[in-house]
Amino acid sequence: MKEVIIKDADLQQAAMEGMDAFLSVFVKAIYDSIGGELTPETMQELNADQMTLLAWNTLHEEVMDGGFVQLIHNGYGPFIFKNPLAKALRQWGMRELSKLIYDAHTLWLKHRQEIEKDCTDEEFMALFEQFPDFDDLDDMFVEHEEEWTDDIAHYVDDHLDSFAKIVE
Repeated sequence: MKEVIIKDADLQQAAMEGMDAFLSVFVKAIYDSIGGELTPETMQELNADQMTLLAWNTLHEEVMDGGFVQLIHNGYGPFIFKNPLAKALRQWGMRELSKLIYDAHTLWLKHRQEIEKDCTDEEFMALFEQFPDFDDLDDMFVEHEEEWTDDIAHYVDDHLDSFAKIVE
């Protein structure tokens, strides 16, 4: 396992800025520890909690930017749905988010071939109309985003040693 190191002063500063900044310190430190790129090889250098946080970060960025259709089109479906993200989040006490990911997984299996195809920007925009099944999931994610981000931040704060070594 790679050692992930975070300076206490950086963590304190981020905590004062809010939950997004707090989580970003961990995400950045984890990526830095593996050379900035998540690959099958570097995934093996991280523990389950670190991987779950990176998967949450990807899910959060993609869905908040363009919904599940964008996440899938950008090639993140296997990372989110083939890894045990939903199970891990359920173990972290986040049942509603876990269920949402399982529901999105079902739709991913059904529509992935069409959504993952290369296409023009215009064709990409049309995907949102072609796959309205994702709309309710996108809406639910956006409605609960702050709550879920807060839950993730509290989990990380309560389990710091699982994510990084905090140094002076």
